[in-house]
Amino acid sequence: MKKEQQLDLYYQMVLIRRLEERGSELYQAGKIGGFMHLYIGQEAVSTGLIAAREERDRVITAYRDHGVALNCGISADAVMAELLGKSTGMSKGKGGSMHMADTTKNMWGGHAIVGGHLPIASGFAIGDQYAGNDNVTICMFGDGATNIGYFHEALNISKTWGLRVLWVCENNQYGMGTTVERASAVTEIRQKAEGYGMKNGQVDGMDVMKVYEASKEAIQFVRKNAEPYFLEIDTYRFRGHSMGDPERYRKAEEVKKFQENDPIGIFNKQLLDKKVATRKQLDEIETRANEEVIKAVEFAEASPEPAMEELYSDIYAD
Repeated sequence: MKKEQQLDLYYQMVLIRRLEERGSELYQAGKIGGFMHLYIGQEAVSTGLIAAREERDRVITAYRDHGVALNCGISADAVMAELLGKSTGMSKGKGGSMHMADTTKNMWGGHAIVGGHLPIASGFAIGDQYAGNDNVTICMFGDGATNIGYFHEALNISKTWGLRVLWVCENNQYGMGTTVERASAVTEIRQKAEGYGMKNGQVDGMDVMKVYEASKEAIQFVRKNAEPYFLEIDTYRFRGHSMGDPERYRKAEEVKKFQENDPIGIFNKQLLDKKVATRKQLDEIETRANEEVIKAVEFAEASPEPAMEELYSDIYAD
């Protein structure tokens, strides 16, 4: 990967972190309503994964979707405005935190129902199969979603029909407040793909370059072989499951242990050690990301609320 690309990945990761931190403050100030799930600690996952796709490849994910939206090229302005429920948001302020989407960027949502988007991913791939192209559908989901029926139905049909889907499990060790060990018969989630004879792999989700390389190989495999692949990315969320999570189910020592392996810090050190960037360059990138978030908040707060008549628009497709 070229130097400029690596520095852009660093910018994207810092931008996600700063936007999520500011979003947390705005939520606590009562300016963001509904549920909100922060991506802090998991920035390397979507950044490395989406950097490996081609623009024609679809991305669909669960409700922890702000970072995915930014990685797909949706502006910080549009993301922040959507969080604040403003008309300038990507979904006109009617989707909110869990429904980030922009089909022009091939980002097909944030979905609030756990695992509900997995059959949709298979449906996308069926459409591509009918169209005779080799586009790949990238479907991201948490470890908790692998314990429900949608997961097994979607994986089964993708393997049976030879669908080009890259199944990506973001294993952040918890399904809400329940550890993987307490909810799943296997702790290596990728083993569940074995039951469908599906090729699979596992990668450290705290290292963005490892995620990028593993994702690139997986996408190439799916495209070339016209069959699905299952990639488990081990990561860790530094904050609660959602903003209302009291986090009584894990100890502070555990969180601190993972925070010492901060994905942004890891990549920062790699860029310095390999002389890809200087400390000054990385500081400038961090300043630029921070300024972008400040500008996005100003834009969102100055934007109008949706008009009342918007209650009746976008109900049916034309």
